[in-house]
Amino acid sequence: MAARGGQDGRGGRRKALKAAGLALAGSLLLGAGAAGWAYWHLNGNIRSVDINGALGDDRPARPATVPSASPSASPVPTGALNLLVLGSDSRTGEQNQELGGGDSGGARSDTAMVVHLDAGRTAATVVSIPRDTLVERPSCPLPSGGTTRAASGAMFNTAYELGGPVCAVKTVESLTGVRMDHYVEVDFSGFADLVDALGGVTVTTDVDIDDDKSHLHLDAGTHHLDGTEALGLARTRYGLAGGSDLARIELQHKLVKALLQQVSATDLLTDPAKLYQVADALTGSLTTDTGLDSLGELTNLGRSLGDLAADDVRTLTMPVLPAPSDPNRVVADQPDAAELWESLR
Repeated sequence: MAARGGQDGRGGRRKALKAAGLALAGSLLLGAGAAGWAYWHLNGNIRSVDINGALGDDRPARPATVPSASPSASPVPTGALNLLVLGSDSRTGEQNQELGGGDSGGARSDTAMVVHLDAGRTAATVVSIPRDTLVERPSCPLPSGGTTRAASGAMFNTAYELGGPVCAVKTVESLTGVRMDHYVEVDFSGFADLVDALGGVTVTTDVDIDDDKSHLHLDAGTHHLDGTEALGLARTRYGLAGGSDLARIELQHKLVKALLQQVSATDLLTDPAKLYQVADALTGSLTTDTGLDSLGELTNLGRSLGDLAADDVRTLTMPVLPAPSDPNRVVADQPDAAELWESLR
């Protein structure tokens, strides 16, 4: 009897171990499936444009690069890099109306920043180009065939309106003489979702803001903003003295620093659910060139910026002065503007 009881006990233990093993295997399979679905979903969020294919070789030359002494020791890229970052604003749809997008149709690029990452990726310079800058807009290829017409003294942001990302890049490269290694477009409504996923941002304003168009009303001081409020801050112009685009750019620079500080303060790696929420909001708001259109490529870029702190990011506006033809527009202030762009080549 004792022997049979021992056999039954060992059999029970074997059954329990087998059940636990099957449960563990099932959990691992489910986890792997969930991770695979998440990667597929996030990767599918990203939209892309083939900038290189559209522009070909008619562009500023890439700077010469010095190869690493031991390339296999550091798979993360560390060379200098220039990115054109645009904030796009469709201004259509009910959600956009609620976020203060205005009532006019069509997509606009009200925010344009050239982001230069220094070699080593431990410092960065962000240079804003005012949307009201009058430029020599080049002829640009269109996705449907044909080209846009070149124009002299055209407002900078008309390049995106007429020719989309390809023309925005070509116009920036024509203006600056700097090759844009990558293109990143952030949809403004998606930007609001990203700020909310991060838990908001803290920004200090030096003046009161009272702007019905952007739906933003703030007293001067420090405020913790949710996504809708942060988007209002990025858009606000008419609530500032003189309705100046240059004053709006100063607020956008504060917002860039606040975002970097919030990302640094948020320990996403210990909270997978929050990490996924942030990644979903980020990838869902992006259109990139084909060199950054996968989760792996974006992750690699992010890893290369691991040592970049908010205090290491310098924010500037391209030197400008009032346009002789129109006091409500500006033109590049030479030679200061040319010297700035030369420093980023």
